[in-house]
Amino acid sequence: MRVLKLRRSDLKRCAELEQVLFPGDDPWSWAAFAAELDQGHFYVGAYVDEHLIGYAGLAVVGRAPHAEAEVHSIGVDPAHQGSGVGKALLRALLARADEQRATTFLEVRTDNEAAIGMYRKHGFEIVGLRKRYYQPSGADAHTMRRPASPAESADTVTAEGAS
Repeated sequence: MRVLKLRRSDLKRCAELEQVLFPGDDPWSWAAFAAELDQGHFYVGAYVDEHLIGYAGLAVVGRAPHAEAEVHSIGVDPAHQGSGVGKALLRALLARADEQRATTFLEVRTDNEAAIGMYRKHGFEIVGLRKRYYQPSGADAHTMRRPASPAESADTVTAEGAS
């Protein structure tokens, strides 16, 4: 499996996966994904050979030390769930957020224990509850937050990469 920048040609596959993964919660369309890319948001895909098996997106606003990032979406083909694909996608998003020293936020269904556990392992904590966040199902969501990476580690990475 490889994690690469999401290809525009894979947006139809993203929309197909959304239909499978989020049937009761207004799954994203091809046009929604295209709008995300058009707005310059950071999207990656997980590929086996040339086949897209997962996707993830992140928006970053502001600049360090006040930058904030928001995970917009993570989806993994059910046939590949539990094999580390989601973790690899999340790590790619967090690396991007860390480059900007951004505090990262996300929403996750309160009943999605696997995702909540993965997010906690990556430094997220629950900071709020959004009642009836997902529509039309009316499912609640936790808001989770991960602090920005410390300036010294981001400087070290930048300095090492520049030499």
